[in-house]
Amino acid sequence: MNVRRHHISGVAMAAVAALGLGTLSACSSDSAAAGNTEKFDVVASFYPLAFLAEQIGGDHVKVTSLTEPGQEPHDLEVSARQRGQIEESDAALFLKGLQPSVDEAVEQSGLKTKIDAADLTSLEQHGSEVGGHAAEHDEEHGHEEEGGKDPHIWLDPVKYAEVAKGVGAAFEKGDPDHAADYRKNTEALVKKLDQLNTRYKDGLAKTGSKVFITTHAAFGYLAERYGLTEEAIAGLDPESDPSAARVKDLEKMAKADGVTTVFYETLVSDKTAKTIAADSGLKTDVLDPLEGITDRSRGDDYFQVMESNLKALQTALGAK
Repeated sequence: MNVRRHHISGVAMAAVAALGLGTLSACSSDSAAAGNTEKFDVVASFYPLAFLAEQIGGDHVKVTSLTEPGQEPHDLEVSARQRGQIEESDAALFLKGLQPSVDEAVEQSGLKTKIDAADLTSLEQHGSEVGGHAAEHDEEHGHEEEGGKDPHIWLDPVKYAEVAKGVGAAFEKGDPDHAADYRKNTEALVKKLDQLNTRYKDGLAKTGSKVFITTHAAFGYLAERYGLTEEAIAGLDPESDPSAARVKDLEKMAKADGVTTVFYETLVSDKTAKTIAADSGLKTDVLDPLEGITDRSRGDDYFQVMESNLKALQTALGAK
């Protein structure tokens, strides 16, 4: 098998290091896993990052996602085979803090091109309640939600565009022969994300309510971006169970803030969401955190699902 090698200039390597995107080296093994193709081989940790790699890389990249369609990304445990895929690739694209098993595998690999999406935008501290109404609510009710660094940056088109620019820059340095195409593709993707941001901003500017309930706190960045408040049944971990006090608080809040809908997602159980909705006389609907695309997704890619999410929010919030 002919091993594909990349020849990177010292100037390019210094530029990438200055950007905090990692340094670059050749792939030097003969495994037939993810790497050693004639393309720029990228291992992405889960769907939103794989989508970026595909959109920016176009025909020049081969993208392998570590998280299978329908698999909850938070639950991923990297296998020995996947560790081999990382080793044999030209670049690893991941989001540190979301999938500890991936963080460990990438850190322990000999791969030099490690693109951490968390370094390409700012992460914020979020809890179960996030958005424009949250601080006022906390003062009034005398409580503060516990939380951590929220990884769900891809649900904010503005932050996602920031990540896209960083990924594009890393690809340009990692595969300079196709830098012009990567730059062009990145610009096209950022333009589409800017247009999506405008549709969200205009579509959610005037609504009857600004508060929505979700299964887990995945939509904090989106809520902050568009002046909404997300009330999550669970915290940042979709598998955590809410306390009885939290459920009671949500039911009271729903009445006070005119909430009509409890949103659930496709990759985790909808039991708690439907129970709260039934007890409170509310509707249920899907708000997809876009951690993966399956046959249950309301769309075939990031943009289609985000458009479906916008329509669901407009309906639930009474957009005018």
